[in-house]
Amino acid sequence: MVIGLTGGIGSGKSTVVNMFSEFKNIAIYIADDEAKKLMNTSTQIKTQLIAEFGEQVYLNNELNRPYLASIVFNNKERLATLNAIVHPIVKEHLQDFIKENSSKDYILYENAILFENGSNSFCDKIITVTAPKDVKINRVIKRDNATIKDVKNRMKNQWNEAKKTLQSNYLIENLTLTKTREQVLKIHNSLTKKLC
Repeated sequence: MVIGLTGGIGSGKSTVVNMFSEFKNIAIYIADDEAKKLMNTSTQIKTQLIAEFGEQVYLNNELNRPYLASIVFNNKERLATLNAIVHPIVKEHLQDFIKENSSKDYILYENAILFENGSNSFCDKIITVTAPKDVKINRVIKRDNATIKDVKNRMKNQWNEAKKTLQSNYLIENLTLTKTREQVLKIHNSLTKKLC
């Protein structure tokens, strides 16, 4: 069983993933982390990125993230091009991960743009992490040392929360760690059919 976990920027998906990681017999796949690794290790991705964005997209054989971000974050067409190169390879990698972990109770698949890139189609259930907009903005400013404008631009590339929650099986409102932990436990118990 594949459980998608998503939420807008600053909603606290990493906090929620860390809480799920305490459970035994589940496997966790973090799409963004795996995509970053693959962008540095997959020859196929490297070749396509260089062809599309130029030689300077890699420095000393490592992805030049600031350079790439400066191109794609304010340009939807360029972002779509990047996603079209990276996502199919990540999807293949995920399918292998699912096969390798078929004996687990479930696979938690964390992806910030789960709906936006159609990955929700192979999830059995979906959890969306939410938080009020001002809380999310403040978290990202603190975490990334970003400006309000930067954060709002990044938010524009994601679906709004209402649209995500309508298509989700579970919601986690991530405001206090205690309440979030209670919600995580309840969902885990529901997924593994354990009684609270």
